[in-house]
Amino acid sequence: MSLKKQAVSGVFWTFTQQFSMQVINFGVQIILARLLMPEVFGLVAMLTVFVSIGQTLMDGGMTSSLIRTKNPDQLDYSTVFLTNLMVSIAIYLIIFLAAPAIASFYDQEILKNLLRVYALTFVIRSLVAVHTAKLTKEMNFKTQMKLQVPSTIVGGVVGVSMALGGFGVWSLVWLSLSQAIVFTIQNWIFIRWRPSIVFNKRRFKYHLNFGYKLTLSGLLDTIYNNAYRIVIGKFFSPSSVGFFNQAETMRLFPVEQISIVMDKVTYPLFSNIKSDVQLKSAYRSTMQLALFVVTPIMLILILVATDFFVFVFGEKWLPSVPYFQILAIASIVRPISTYNLNLLKVKGRSDLFLKLEVVKKIIGIAVIAIALPFGIMALVVSLTVISYFFTAINMFFSGRLINYSIGEQLKDVSKILLIGVSVAAISYFIYNFLDNIVQSHLLMILAIGLIYTMIYLIAIVVFDRKMIQLIKNLIR
Repeated sequence: MSLKKQAVSGVFWTFTQQFSMQVINFGVQIILARLLMPEVFGLVAMLTVFVSIGQTLMDGGMTSSLIRTKNPDQLDYSTVFLTNLMVSIAIYLIIFLAAPAIASFYDQEILKNLLRVYALTFVIRSLVAVHTAKLTKEMNFKTQMKLQVPSTIVGGVVGVSMALGGFGVWSLVWLSLSQAIVFTIQNWIFIRWRPSIVFNKRRFKYHLNFGYKLTLSGLLDTIYNNAYRIVIGKFFSPSSVGFFNQAETMRLFPVEQISIVMDKVTYPLFSNIKSDVQLKSAYRSTMQLALFVVTPIMLILILVATDFFVFVFGEKWLPSVPYFQILAIASIVRPISTYNLNLLKVKGRSDLFLKLEVVKKIIGIAVIAIALPFGIMALVVSLTVISYFFTAINMFFSGRLINYSIGEQLKDVSKILLIGVSVAAISYFIYNFLDNIVQSHLLMILAIGLIYTMIYLIAIVVFDRKMIQLIKNLIR
């Protein structure tokens, strides 16, 4: 299969996988949000950082090294597999012992046992990290979809059943754990690859030399992305964490699907492109298409946020609305940052990747410290503002590698952003007019969504012919 066909197939199956999983997860989230109180979600959100850190350290960036390695063999795969397994067990033991101190930090005794069970997730997933990397290397996203969807369904059934049974916060923990267990079992049943009990020091050093920088970068990113939950959990109530976490989850819900598709497809795709001219062309097209899709989705959600939260989750979640509307602005550029960083990995610049992450996170932590005395809303605003600053940094350094200046990049995306914001302004006045007429939250969501989409597409046809041509070329 040609590289172009692999890319198209990869996008299709990865998007199908993400769409299917997130439709299921979204349905489960709605049910659980109505069954459980905000503070329950807040408790689990407090633990997310520790599980995410375990996941990041477990991999060590070595699966990314496998994906970019030309023709990795059984020795490569087995060495990385054994490394992941041993590291995950070691990290779990550290978390297990640290659980009482973590519970004491938040002044929530229940977190001790919750964390000790919840952290098993990344240990279980270490058993299939190489399986997933191998499928990604082969751009076999169809098989990944077939394995992910059933595990997502089982996890959702377990979580909802336990919530109905009165298990409270444990229903969220076992939802994640059951998903990991089912996904792992399926991988070992349906994927033929099996690790050998071999460990090669030379291959280990090769993959670690590339991967450890990505690991440190990922660790910084994980800690920073969860820093807001840590700070809110420490200085505010669990329900405040729950409201913030719901807003953060929902603003990421649409863009994460696109970001994950881009991350999984563009990394192996870009790795196989030899010419910088071709790489620049692929980079430009991907960035424009991402904004073309993400911009209207996020602006529509901002407009109908109140109706959306009341209709989907109920009025008890209304405090999440202002957080969501501000954070959603940051989501517009999130997919761009995702594949910007893939260029650094493709070019083997994991050193630059790490340096950028260190600088950005130092700035980010300083911003959190400045915003904290002014309350949660100030933290939310700071998160949005700094997201755009980080995106600009990523665009600048990634673009330099392929002779694509930040000025060129901004010029290529400015028209889409201008059209999207202009249509949002028009739709805002229409929303205020309909607000006194339409009493149904669902009808308001559908009406504004339809009106915005129609005006947006007409504006694109009239004012951005290059985007229309790009879409036509993609279809062909």
